[in-house]
Amino acid sequence: MFFIDLFVFILGLILGSFFNVVGLRVPKKQSIIYPGSHCTSCQKTLNWYELIPVISYIALKGKCRNCSVKISIIYPLFELATGILFLLSFLHFGWQIETLIGWALISLIIIIFISDIHYMIIPDKVLLFFLPVFILLRVFDPLSPWWDSLLGAFIGFGTLLLIAIISKGAMGGGDIKLFFVLGYLLGLKAIILTFALASLIGAVFGISMMSMKRYGKRQPIPFGPFIGIGSILAFFYTQEIIDWYFNTFFW
Repeated sequence: MFFIDLFVFILGLILGSFFNVVGLRVPKKQSIIYPGSHCTSCQKTLNWYELIPVISYIALKGKCRNCSVKISIIYPLFELATGILFLLSFLHFGWQIETLIGWALISLIIIIFISDIHYMIIPDKVLLFFLPVFILLRVFDPLSPWWDSLLGAFIGFGTLLLIAIISKGAMGGGDIKLFFVLGYLLGLKAIILTFALASLIGAVFGISMMSMKRYGKRQPIPFGPFIGIGSILAFFYTQEIIDWYFNTFFW
């Protein structure tokens, strides 16, 4: 099992490196294939040994080997996060279709996390790619009842759309469409929990940043990362979180 776990972790690292490329290039309408990975400062194409997830960053001490410009720590962090989350999904579900669903969800979240923190954009192309993937996966492993996916999609979409209308655009269109896609995968109960968790985490983050004067009161903060964190927690632990909440506050 150790070698299987190691394989899953390495698979996550490799895909995490690819998701970095997707998250950074797709919002700018650039090809994810050409040009190959290169230093954004000196434009030098990277050799294979400079592209080993996490290890290359450590070996190069976080700098380009050619021009010595610092490489963003974002790259190895998201590679490592993907590897860890892939492994946790496998350990949680084992040899089940739900593991593949978890991997697909993690893949989407990592990509939109990267794109949203860099550009405050959740690309339609990414959502349009993952929606049919989620639909297909739910064909093989449907929620119970089967229409819970549809209910989750429309309630998730409608809730954020209503908030956007009432707040006159405080909620981005990408967030609204993301909730539709996630709602289909997660179902009604989990998408409601996702919204609650995302709002709570976002509020704590926003208040903390403003108290440290990192953000102004009217400065926009990308909501996609908080949705991502909330959706992963809801995917793995919806019932546990709900049980804890009611046992703690309504016992």
